Amino acid sequence: MKWSSFKMGWILAMFDLPVVTKEERKVATGFRKFLLDDGYVMVNFSVYARPCMNWEQMRKHAKRLQTTVPRSGNVRTIFITDKQWKDALVVIGKDYEDDHTQKSPKMPQQLEFW
Repeated sequence: MKWSSFKMGWILAMFDLPVVTKEERKVATGFRKFLLDDGYVMVNFSVYARPCMNWEQMRKHAKRLQTTVPRSGNVRTIFITDKQWKDALVVIGKDYEDDHTQKSPKMPQQLEFW
């Protein structure tokens, strides 16, 4: 399949992981740590986003996810263009800011020049 070109996009990883037992929590924490180490930023508790400069980079990171998903995990990925990311509607409740400092993930500094 030939992909159209684009300037930049985001890979979203949304997941459900069991966290009932101590071992499950350890595995879930390890998976979230992997995402952060691989350049993802937390959007919501179980939604992480990673900027990608092209389809090849997106496929590379999607493949990494496939090899690190916990055995009892459920992960869904989707790729959106930078324009779709910027056009997303973000609705924040009036009391949300009291407990949370980050409303929307910012583009990592190393990619700002693109």
